[in-house]
Amino acid sequence: MALLQPHGIQGMLKEGHKHFSGLDEAVLKNIDACKQLSTITRTSLGPNGMNKMVINHLDKLFVTNDAATIVNELEVQHPAAKILVLAGKAQQEEIGDGANLTISFAGELLQNAEELIRSGLHPSEIISGYSKAINKTIELLDELVEKGSETMDVRNKDQAVIRMKASVASKQFGQEDILCPLIAEACIQVCPKNPANFNVDNVRVAKLLGGGLHNCTIIRGMVLKNDAVGSIKKVEKAKIAVFVGGVDTSATETKGTVLIQSAEQLENYAKTEEAKVEELIKAVAESGAKVIVSGGAVGEMALHFCERYKLMVLKISSKFELRRFCRTTGSIAMLKLSKPNPEDLGYADSVSVEEVGGVLVTIVKNEVGGNSVSTLVLRASTDSILDDLERAVDDGVNTYKALCRDSRIVPGAAATEIELASRLKEFSFKETGLDQYAITKFAESFEMVPKTLAENAGLNSMEIISSLYAEHAAGNSKVGINLEEGACKDVSTLNIWDLYVTKFFALKFAADAACTVLRVDQIIMAKPAGGPRREQPAGMDED
Repeated sequence: MALLQPHGIQGMLKEGHKHFSGLDEAVLKNIDACKQLSTITRTSLGPNGMNKMVINHLDKLFVTNDAATIVNELEVQHPAAKILVLAGKAQQEEIGDGANLTISFAGELLQNAEELIRSGLHPSEIISGYSKAINKTIELLDELVEKGSETMDVRNKDQAVIRMKASVASKQFGQEDILCPLIAEACIQVCPKNPANFNVDNVRVAKLLGGGLHNCTIIRGMVLKNDAVGSIKKVEKAKIAVFVGGVDTSATETKGTVLIQSAEQLENYAKTEEAKVEELIKAVAESGAKVIVSGGAVGEMALHFCERYKLMVLKISSKFELRRFCRTTGSIAMLKLSKPNPEDLGYADSVSVEEVGGVLVTIVKNEVGGNSVSTLVLRASTDSILDDLERAVDDGVNTYKALCRDSRIVPGAAATEIELASRLKEFSFKETGLDQYAITKFAESFEMVPKTLAENAGLNSMEIISSLYAEHAAGNSKVGINLEEGACKDVSTLNIWDLYVTKFFALKFAADAACTVLRVDQIIMAKPAGGPRREQPAGMDED
């Protein structure tokens, strides 16, 4: 029996395992998987990036050039490519923009590492060179920051628009001039006293079909995508009572049997129920409330008395939406229908039902005082365009949050990347040892950005890169690509700036991911557990 046992690693592990080791099997295969992933995202980089059509496991269609959405919806199976996906997700959570740069740049670093490995360098030498290069890059990035940009009034709309323009243009090229002022205004409205506490959730998006981009508006307050219950559709300067459990006669917890012996008793029983509901609704009306918001069902009888006492009734079934509503109006949600205390009531300047593009929406406005929520109403012709617009708005709002923490900017349109590439190459010549080859390759990896931007715009990338290098060698460190003219131009005249933090984290995460993948020299996969496959739970709602 003992003689039949396989030798080596086969004998050690359970049968059905997979094992890859060595350069060819493990390292190069890992690099290849990461290259495939970055090839997918790369063509979506920049303003002229192409869209991807992704259909996920629930048959939902996404048409987008937002790398974070693409890699989220692709179920990436390969463990090495997953590391790149995680780096992209980390960037998305940290800054909310620049996930594409992270994944594409990491892919480029690994592709260059593959060339070095094939020419005989050991992965640990490459890692050491890459580590030196990223530390030097961060030093150089500090030197490229635009003078005077570290101090900024976050409530200055023009300043915010300049910083937001690049990230919105990369999602919706040609429409950034309409979208950016809207996003900036919405953000400034809800910006707290201390800008560092800015909450992205306070800028809401309501997507309504029909119309076009020029119909987009900002509403100080909330937009609910449903009609009011009942016939009262408009109330001005209203106090608001919020009931979580619904507006209805409350059933008792325990079951009881009522024995009724005569018709009079039956009549009295019905009357007392009516009287009780009326008493409750009257108590709410007397407290000064003009609007009742219900988190659950609204009973017929309760609605009848609300109409009689001229109360407007709204129904919000989503818990998250109800919380936001309370935040907008400053009301405190009560569990069951009872007389509200004056301090529990919220206030809104106006609550009205309006028709927008054939859909009835309830608009809750709060013009004066501390604004806690503002809503961007987006209009477009199809659902997928609306979703893409929402992603652009999301990027803009996240950029605003990032600039509240750190408002420094660096030149955009690939000017920063080329400057970093030429300075890193100079740095690599001073290094001795085998590290210098890795540092040179790291510097060359930066060329991926201008190359991709030019290719996506249909320009000749070699010409563009050589003329960029020539300009930067002559000392014009702010020269980038003007995609509309297809020529190199000073980005300070074009007003294309990128946030320093976005670049900083994107490059850092990309280098970390690339080094992690290069450090792997063996892949050992156990046999997958048996039993029926567990299906993924269905997707949660957006909130």
